[in-house]
Amino acid sequence: MIPIEKVYEASKRLENIVAKTPVAYAPFLSELSGIEVFLKKENLQLTGAFKLRGAFNKIATLSDEQKSHGVVAASAGNHAQGVAFSANHFNIKATIIMPESTPLTKIDGVRYYGAEVILHGSNYDEACAHALEYGAQNKLEFIHPFEDEEVIAGQGSVALEILDQIDEFDAILVPVGGGGLISGVASVIKTIRPSIEVIGVSALGAPAMKDSFEKGVAIDSMVVRTIADGIAVRDTSPITLEHMLGTVDRVISVDDEEIASAILFLIERQKIVVEGAGAVGVAALLHNKLPHLKGKKVVSLLSGGNMDVTLLSVIIEKGLIKSKRKMKLTVTLIDKPGSLMKLTQLLEEVGANIVHIAYDRTSTTLDYGDANVTIHLETKGTIHQNEIGSLLENNLYMIKENN
Repeated sequence: MIPIEKVYEASKRLENIVAKTPVAYAPFLSELSGIEVFLKKENLQLTGAFKLRGAFNKIATLSDEQKSHGVVAASAGNHAQGVAFSANHFNIKATIIMPESTPLTKIDGVRYYGAEVILHGSNYDEACAHALEYGAQNKLEFIHPFEDEEVIAGQGSVALEILDQIDEFDAILVPVGGGGLISGVASVIKTIRPSIEVIGVSALGAPAMKDSFEKGVAIDSMVVRTIADGIAVRDTSPITLEHMLGTVDRVISVDDEEIASAILFLIERQKIVVEGAGAVGVAALLHNKLPHLKGKKVVSLLSGGNMDVTLLSVIIEKGLIKSKRKMKLTVTLIDKPGSLMKLTQLLEEVGANIVHIAYDRTSTTLDYGDANVTIHLETKGTIHQNEIGSLLENNLYMIKENN
């Protein structure tokens, strides 16, 4: 474990720097899961994620000489913003190496605090390798996002807050990527309240840490692909794995569909925006991944809220389709005046709102004299969609596509 004294020291350094984010009961999620759920809202943290805690604590412990050279870090976004904020606080130079796929909102967040951004590599691990090389060439102090005792101690401060904010609880769900957050949290929990179960939640598309935890030895992934970019780590850290093997009770995973549904649920029912990495614990609860916790009291740590708005728009659109609040129809018509108007009048009768329409008379799959009309509709659920389909079929419309 990380010594608890180090976490208390980190917590002291972070006073008046980080926000003491709220822990709130989640009634809808509790009802759906059969578990009494509380959400620790680190998505409301300054810079939008817990990473500020570890980054600030590490930079605060550097010597004056180390600070004078400046710092370099590799990150998909949240650690980057934490380092940039902290470097700006101490008035030192910061360079951040970010994967080329990093969302613009996170790049802009880093630049806002005055750090230089260099885009390199397709994932965190490639960016990290470049950052180490760049730092050595320019004599910059490398600030690792998770493989550092001071960083882990800083992340552990969130567990001290949780224990101070909420009475006895049975388990805590912690997102797992590189393992820095869960190493700090688990060290605190198992030192102060060892009866609490510490459960890591990873993305199915980034399986390295889960596989390593289950095998008891560091195993790297060949490919990482997940919408939870904050935990999209390819290679396992032997250091954080060792911490986890000594303090974490289990690690589970959720897939991208489950993560996306959790993001949408948190927006609609909890009125908060949480990025993919932060939503994995809620995804596990929504999709019954932890049946042994039924009837128990659980904290889910929402680690960050720096959501890429482009991805968010896709998640919302797909969510509306899956929940039957939107549908897309492709209908074949006779290509003559009045055909389209008749179709839209039928849709008006059944109360379907057209939000987009496209007309195609040139497709090679069409008979001469026919046209395909693709219509996007706002609907009121499954019953309403079935009513629309029946109405069109009863009026002899050929439906080629319905989703």
